[in-house]
Amino acid sequence: MEAAKSRCLFLLFLLTFELVQEVGAEVGKPSDDPRAAQEPTWLTDVPAAMEFIAAAEVAVIGFFQDLEIPAVSVFHSMVQKYQDVSFGISTDSEVLSHYNITGSSISLFRLVDNEQLDLEGEDVESIDATKLSRFIEINSLYLVTEYNPVTVIGLFNSMIQIHLLLMMNKASPEYEESMHRYQQAAQLYQGKILFVLVDSGMKENGRVISFFKLKKSQLPALAIYQTLDEQWDALPIAEVSVEHVQNFCNGFLQGKLLRENHESEEKTPKVEL
Repeated sequence: MEAAKSRCLFLLFLLTFELVQEVGAEVGKPSDDPRAAQEPTWLTDVPAAMEFIAAAEVAVIGFFQDLEIPAVSVFHSMVQKYQDVSFGISTDSEVLSHYNITGSSISLFRLVDNEQLDLEGEDVESIDATKLSRFIEINSLYLVTEYNPVTVIGLFNSMIQIHLLLMMNKASPEYEESMHRYQQAAQLYQGKILFVLVDSGMKENGRVISFFKLKKSQLPALAIYQTLDEQWDALPIAEVSVEHVQNFCNGFLQGKLLRENHESEEKTPKVEL
């Protein structure tokens, strides 16, 4: 109960009503990318399905017993909209049984925390493009997930309770190389820590930066947050490196808070010798 309360408080602090409204406006917008000819991958047996899921950071699979239901055409319409999601489809009874599907389902698989999230029963029967888009957008978590009002819901619904945030301007000349190193570090903590990017160049993200008592002049910076007890720490860094990320994460996991050390130094009166 307390964990749920902490999550809600944190979400309410970071998000504004206007941003949530923007989410509703964005969901359902068609992509400009011409992928009309793209089709989901047919998964004809269990090994093929397992290989397909293992090869993608986010995979969405339509498990259908009947290809004539309306959900099938809605599912197909998603393929051309989400370029960074792998789409598969299967009607094979052994495949459905392997993934504990008893009827028809649209399921999302995440590599980052090995989650399988299912839309089943009435949810599938009444699905439309807007509802399916929202399901995919909220629950698509990657090795590094960019923070926005949609993804934050999926982040806090994950079973992984520790989140690492890189606060950096995406327009920075160092961004591409920094992101490459950040993704390398993310692979080391897969299943333990969710890695998040917060674009400090976006005005609305200022609330996130200030939550961790950081100023834009201190960026780029790392911030780590544990949803269970709201414990957190922050570290301004001159350069994003795998070593810096590892040291910061390991220190937090071992209970060493740089923030507390810094605050203690500020409170300790200076004594003249």
